[in-house]
Amino acid sequence: MVAPIMEPFSFATSNALNFPVNIRIINLEGEETPLLFSTRVDHPEVQHTGSIQSPHSDIYVTVQVWAGSKPLTVPVQTAYKSFRNERRWNEWLSLPIYYSTLPRNAQLAITIWDVSPTGEEGAQGHAVPFGGTTLPIFDKENQVHKGRLKCRVYRHQPADGNDNSTTPAIPNMKKTFSRKSAAEVEDKGSDELELDRMEKLFKKHEMGEIPRIDWLDQLVFRGFEKRGSQAARSSLKATQRQQADSSNPSKLPKDGQETPNGPSSPPLTRSSHQLNVELPKFDFPLVYSDHEYPAPPVSSLQHLSSSQSNIILKPPPEVHYGPGINGLDTDDDGGGQLIRVYDPEVGARDNPAESKHRRLVRSQHRNGILDKDLKPNAKVRDELNLIMSYSPTHTLTPEEKDLIWKFRYHLTKNKKALTKFVKSVNWSDLAESKQAVQVLGRWTDIDVEDALELLGPTFDNSSVRAFAVERLGKSDDHELLLYLLQLVQALKYEHISPQPGHDVSKDSSLARFLISRAVNSLMLGNYFWWYVMVELDDKSPDQGPENMAIYGKVAYDFMVELVKLPGGVEARRTFLRQAEWITMLSEISGKIKESNESMPKRTERVKQFLGDPKNGLVAIEPPLPLPLDPSVEITGVCPEETIVFKSSLHPIKVVFKTTSGRKYPILFKRGDDLRQDQLVIQIIMLMDNLLQKENLDLKLSPYKILATSTSAGLSQFVPSMSFQGIASKFRSNPALAYLKQNNPDSQGPMGLRKETLDTFVKSCAGYCVITYILGVGDRHLDNLLLAPDGHFFHADFGYILGRDPKPFAPAMKLSKEMVDCMGGSNSEHYRQFKQYCFLAYSALRKNSNLILNLFSLMVDANIPDIKLEPDKAVFKVRERFHLELSEEDAIRHLERIMDDNLNALVPVVIDKLHELVQAFRT
Repeated sequence: MVAPIMEPFSFATSNALNFPVNIRIINLEGEETPLLFSTRVDHPEVQHTGSIQSPHSDIYVTVQVWAGSKPLTVPVQTAYKSFRNERRWNEWLSLPIYYSTLPRNAQLAITIWDVSPTGEEGAQGHAVPFGGTTLPIFDKENQVHKGRLKCRVYRHQPADGNDNSTTPAIPNMKKTFSRKSAAEVEDKGSDELELDRMEKLFKKHEMGEIPRIDWLDQLVFRGFEKRGSQAARSSLKATQRQQADSSNPSKLPKDGQETPNGPSSPPLTRSSHQLNVELPKFDFPLVYSDHEYPAPPVSSLQHLSSSQSNIILKPPPEVHYGPGINGLDTDDDGGGQLIRVYDPEVGARDNPAESKHRRLVRSQHRNGILDKDLKPNAKVRDELNLIMSYSPTHTLTPEEKDLIWKFRYHLTKNKKALTKFVKSVNWSDLAESKQAVQVLGRWTDIDVEDALELLGPTFDNSSVRAFAVERLGKSDDHELLLYLLQLVQALKYEHISPQPGHDVSKDSSLARFLISRAVNSLMLGNYFWWYVMVELDDKSPDQGPENMAIYGKVAYDFMVELVKLPGGVEARRTFLRQAEWITMLSEISGKIKESNESMPKRTERVKQFLGDPKNGLVAIEPPLPLPLDPSVEITGVCPEETIVFKSSLHPIKVVFKTTSGRKYPILFKRGDDLRQDQLVIQIIMLMDNLLQKENLDLKLSPYKILATSTSAGLSQFVPSMSFQGIASKFRSNPALAYLKQNNPDSQGPMGLRKETLDTFVKSCAGYCVITYILGVGDRHLDNLLLAPDGHFFHADFGYILGRDPKPFAPAMKLSKEMVDCMGGSNSEHYRQFKQYCFLAYSALRKNSNLILNLFSLMVDANIPDIKLEPDKAVFKVRERFHLELSEEDAIRHLERIMDDNLNALVPVVIDKLHELVQAFRT
């Protein structure tokens, strides 16, 4: 027997759709008969209601998501709108909840609100319910409703969002009408049932299930409109008859009998209103699917010590039932609704058998008498080597931890094994932790990258952190400066008492080390001071008062130690002079940003401010180390060379005279947090240092950036031109034409000096690889810069770790202008460029642990793109290294990314769109 061939069916699940629930309120249809005189006498307050006075009065709509007879969101309201001919809003409302988090019984409670000066039952101030309707988000087939829908409006009733709603938007015919009204259903079949059938066909036509034929569609639409208006008039006449009958007491419904308006609506007016709404359309059917929360396996959890093994489980959580929901004990026939509650402690509790096994294994090797002579065989040695190759983000299994503990003495000769050993120790067990500290003293010298890992938030033991600081003490000032930004952040994980009069050096070995090195080096002290000052300036809730108190205490102790040294008082005065100079720049920057003057007037205003001798910037005596680069001493400004740039923040270019006779231009920005740019530049400098250690000089020249507060900072101004500016100046092969203009050589390759082209190719390769690893986004021709000597570099690092404001952005920015300057994708220079990319990527992969550890120390630094998902920041960088691949496969993967980006159309379209937007703004 041959199985039937099934047609393919594509669908999506709701739990995968991270998109907010939207609904478009289109218009309100329907008419109602005027109030009878008797009704006006019995209910005088009704005649003042807006909808009674005018058939097109101003009303508004609120929408709220309900589930389980409880509201899930706050109501969202349409904007105020004045109606003339019909009540039409045509407005999209976005609700604060995503499809992925919706339960199966979610529904939209839609209430239309009228205005009355007197108010009535169910009123909210002067707003009274005109009518309500409740629309389920999922249909009977568990699919999300989409497209246009007609919702029945229940007059004078707010929407009832309970599970058994009394205001269903699509009522069930069998339950709504009794046997007595069956004849009425048959009578209306000729008109209203036909209209219902046509509505369903129109829905299919709208969703594309029926082919479109324009001339025929127009004829059908006109006929449908005529038939609809006739049906509306017939319905109005029938309603008038019902209203006349209702004035006869003998024909009024008995107690408990439903009225045509609903079970609880007051018989003030008879109407048949419908609200037309529209829900988002999707390419595939969207089927409901719930999240599953499996209990985590025991093997993935931390081991509990013997002192923790007697933890008492908490009592089960109380479940509060909403209206219409029966608890398990409230229904004798067992028909109550079962509610499942996920208890994470079920998975978090240790398996007693495994816990006892681990304690037995550790107790066998607790004293260490025989362990000192233990040596692994070939198979175990391979297992240990595999464990040592794990990245810092890898989680060790209990078996791997036991293996490391067993051969801990043998591993003391392996510098890469220390971090794995520290992770395998149960530090809550006093006997085990005491022996672990003794083993630390026998360990060989470790690398800086491992010392930085031990200073992260996951390592709390003071002896372990002191061991890491001891290793950092062997680094020179130049090497220490590469990690200083992260070491200042690591102070948050130290046990420092913020109490006044308490010496932080007694609490924290890291604070003691940083202060001692900073007071003895102007370069380290300068950056250390400004890094600490920025943390003190951060008053956001993410920082917290505890961290501010810690950094305030560190800054105070730094100054106390500084003035004890010869020349320390003068050094302290230097930091104060730097702060005064930056405060003056910040003051004038704030004034010109708030003024409405033209750019020439703003520039002239800054020039006058800087040239005023009272401000002390024309001549700076004695020379002052520049905070951005303390190796440069400034003697004054050049007011005539000042420029105020045309942008939202109006950065100021200030040119300083230096003791060497050269001029040093900087950019001062106020109103922008430069800490993210500062971090990226620091990582680029570190990567350049790592590449040069591999004898690979890629001519990287990252400009310096220093954040002086959370909303201001300095950056080095490098004379250069953006690719966008070059392209607007030169038509054919703009980058090559620009370099030829500045470095012509008729004997050189492509009429260019060989050194210039070599610098361009190398710097392009370095920045392409580095920006790919860091996931730098928002790359366009305006932030790709080219210096006259051929140095290529990136600017503006507002998006990192894979974030990008543009959809379908490429993973690596390799523009056509860059490749054309090398001679095209088939040229020898482009092949050399790819070779440099492969060498750089391979060299940085070897040092991936260092880069990952630096990012792990920045997870609490309040960096915007790290703060979004701090627990995933390190994993996003690790993903770009592709450490699961061999070196050869990783290089192949990088080559595919480069080729795909070079041949893709999307980057070209993005650059053109950005050019058009910038031209429009100009």
